[in-house]
Amino acid sequence: MSGELYLEAVAEVARLAGDEALKHYGKGIHIDMKTDGSPVTAADRGAEEVARRWIQSRFPDDGITGEEFGTSKPDSRRRWIIDPIDGTKSFVRTVPLWGTLIAIADGDLVLAGAAYFPALGEIIVAASGAGCWWNDQRCHVSSVAAISSSTVLTTDPRFTMAPERLRGWNSLSSAAAVSRTWGDCYGYLLVATGRAEVMVDGRVADWDTAAFMPLITEAGGVFTNWEGDTTAFGQSAIATNAAVAIEARRILRIW
Repeated sequence: MSGELYLEAVAEVARLAGDEALKHYGKGIHIDMKTDGSPVTAADRGAEEVARRWIQSRFPDDGITGEEFGTSKPDSRRRWIIDPIDGTKSFVRTVPLWGTLIAIADGDLVLAGAAYFPALGEIIVAASGAGCWWNDQRCHVSSVAAISSSTVLTTDPRFTMAPERLRGWNSLSSAAAVSRTWGDCYGYLLVATGRAEVMVDGRVADWDTAAFMPLITEAGGVFTNWEGDTTAFGQSAIATNAAVAIEARRILRIW
């Protein structure tokens, strides 16, 4: 498929799955707890089921990895990666900063990604070489060139950062103009659309970050794991605009 077709595909799946989750939003849905202590609901499961049915009907040879139902066709080179609700803790508290994430990867190369925020009416999509698009308008990271003028973001650092990473985050937070925990997928949206300069996560799963590799890079930013490797599958994530990429990672004690 071309980059434009990948864009259309991830956007369609993200919208379908996200709208399924939205049906349950603010309705007092029952919450179960996973073995890792994170919440899950019928909305998470239903949204992933919608995405899987769409993919399986159109791309039956492709693999699928989803947060709620694991991996199918693990030997397929091309695979779809689904996070039906990124930010379930926000979702169950009726905070609108949650999203549905869809990515398509060929091996370790992410071809396209989408992040849809149903409660906010925002969608951002990108494909390799096809740009990054926010609500159908081309978008870019900011041009802010100093951490002292930057907005820096993270998810709850109490649960996502080992002590040495927490020290790095505290240093970055202290040096920034604004520091907030507008985390999970929403933080990456803000970086890709130029409303924040840095988003960091000390511990993530593949479905948390796969979509954001093309979204951040096609918007002109830099996406690495905490070791500084350019990867969507590094179990940690740092997204920045290009202008503060080196300074941010130096403060975090990476480069």
